[in-house]
Amino acid sequence: MLVHEAIGRQLTELGVRTVFGVVGSGNFHFTDAMVRGGARFVAARHEGGAATMADAYARMSDEVAVVSLHQGCGYTNALTGIAEAAKSRTPLLVLTAEATDPTSNFALDQSAIAVGVGAVALRVRSPRTALDDVARAFAICRHQRRTVVLNVPIDVQDAPLDTELPPREYRRVVEPRPDDSEIAAFAQLLERAERPVFVVGRGGRSPGSGEAVRELARETGALLATSAVSRGMFNGDDWNIDVSGGFSSPLTAELVSGADLLVGFGCALNMWTMRHGRLIAPDATVVQVDIEPGAIGVHRDVDLGLWGGVAGTARATAAWLRSHSPGRRTGYRTPEVAERIRTGLRWNQAEFEDASEDGRVDPRTLTVALNDILPTERIVSVDSGNFLGYPSMYLDVPDEYGFCFTQAFQSVGLGLATAIGAALAQPGRLPVAGCGDGGFLMGLSELETVVRLGLPMLIVVYNDAMYGAEVHHFGAGTSGLETVTFPDTDIAALAKGHGCEALTIRRPEDLRAVEEWLSAGPVRPLVLDAKITSDGGSWWLQEAFGH
Repeated sequence: MLVHEAIGRQLTELGVRTVFGVVGSGNFHFTDAMVRGGARFVAARHEGGAATMADAYARMSDEVAVVSLHQGCGYTNALTGIAEAAKSRTPLLVLTAEATDPTSNFALDQSAIAVGVGAVALRVRSPRTALDDVARAFAICRHQRRTVVLNVPIDVQDAPLDTELPPREYRRVVEPRPDDSEIAAFAQLLERAERPVFVVGRGGRSPGSGEAVRELARETGALLATSAVSRGMFNGDDWNIDVSGGFSSPLTAELVSGADLLVGFGCALNMWTMRHGRLIAPDATVVQVDIEPGAIGVHRDVDLGLWGGVAGTARATAAWLRSHSPGRRTGYRTPEVAERIRTGLRWNQAEFEDASEDGRVDPRTLTVALNDILPTERIVSVDSGNFLGYPSMYLDVPDEYGFCFTQAFQSVGLGLATAIGAALAQPGRLPVAGCGDGGFLMGLSELETVVRLGLPMLIVVYNDAMYGAEVHHFGAGTSGLETVTFPDTDIAALAKGHGCEALTIRRPEDLRAVEEWLSAGPVRPLVLDAKITSDGGSWWLQEAFGH
């Protein structure tokens, strides 16, 4: 057996079910070995799309996904997607061939590049260590939730495997837990708090963490919020106040900024989640719980930092309270707050003056109408851009597996590929992609992938014929705006050329065709070229632009 075959076989035995990529000569054989081992291969049209699809799939499935890449240019084409995954601590294995001849056109320091974008760099060192190297890389992805670039040198992968010994088994290391004195200090802060708010981020999405935080909130009377990436985690809870940060509704922002104790569980408490600190009251006590000690206090000083897993820390603190101070506290959970949450929390409940005009539709009106039309079981994925807040906050999602938010790198152009990976991870839900015209055109090559895979995806393109974030930030009359404005593009015509159904939306009434598409049982994607009005700069971006 050759090394490349052993690598593919071992990864499927470890549990890899889905592989994304673009196949070239360097990754042909180990990709084929994974397919023969039972994995599904999803061929993208660009390596950047493949990496983003794999990232989204891993987030929405809780599996380790693999992206398979050719050496050199195949690898560098994927770097934006790899950087996004690394910043998001996605359990993604980047399996890439590596040129070993320094005279090769494909030769470059792939390990240094991996480290530079925040990934873990490993290599299949020899035919003797190959199985162990693969097992180690997979374990880091699965147990540490890291993005790993595993380089497979061409000369090694084509060599005979010189051992039949099983690879070393890398077992999960027990998560750290704060010591008893730290748990007691945290519990005592919760005892004294009158208006506690818990904000759960990416680090709180591990199995069991949401319910552990929910139980501690019940004990202490805390309100439950999330960062954008964990949106939907507390759906159905009467004390869920949705997303904290730039996307916050006015009521959410008021409740978070009124907290006297703010606890971030696996949440960075960064500028996005805390609106540059403006959501933290001057006299509020701040606690941060994180499995990465280096993450605590990075974005703001904290009064108490707890190094530990979210679930274990929350359970231990709830147990301390039940033992030392039995009886649930009212905290922030008053009848008045309950009524305000019930009647005025969501953006969809906020009144606004419809700014639709001749030939262009208000993006709020558009998205509210879509929210009413679309089935509850949906998975919403979004690109980056000025439009981003509309699909992110005006479209409801069923749970945290109904919203895929690849925004840690804030890159435009990832939305369509994100939606493909998310759709494959949650096949029982209607996939919805929200894109701006700039990002949609940037990732257009993957529209063929949507059609080829037969995904009944709704793709909503918020088309204002500009890079709206820059236009609104610098303002009308600024020299140079011609570099970020474009002639109106007939996106519907482009979509039809790729084999999609497509509509141009200029007024809310045009959305009736979406209802017809849904009722007919869609078998092809539907692209909406929504000609939207200018919003003068979206609310979420005005205070955060330029960072």
